[in-house]
Amino acid sequence: MKKAISNPALTPEQTAELKALAAMPDNQINTGAIPEQIDWHDAKRAVFFRPVKKQLTLRLDADLIDWFQSHVPNGKGYQTRINEALREYVTQHHPKPGT
Repeated sequence: MKKAISNPALTPEQTAELKALAAMPDNQINTGAIPEQIDWHDAKRAVFFRPVKKQLTLRLDADLIDWFQSHVPNGKGYQTRINEALREYVTQHHPKPGT
């Protein structure tokens, strides 16, 4: 369901143009005047979506923990790296249906 276009700062002509664009299929909208975003240095990950974390106790081999801690600056973020490694394993061994 599309949201109604209503903004008191817009002129009636601008509102009509937005309504006409909203009614058009995406492939018919000319986006050529929009500059391509190439520089992503300020981009932030997981701003709009962040998986729910669940706290638990997990026993891992000491050498594994040492390895992950030694591969991040100051040993910070090693748990995130372990999580990423587990997610990569699951993705490689159990791909989503239809892929």
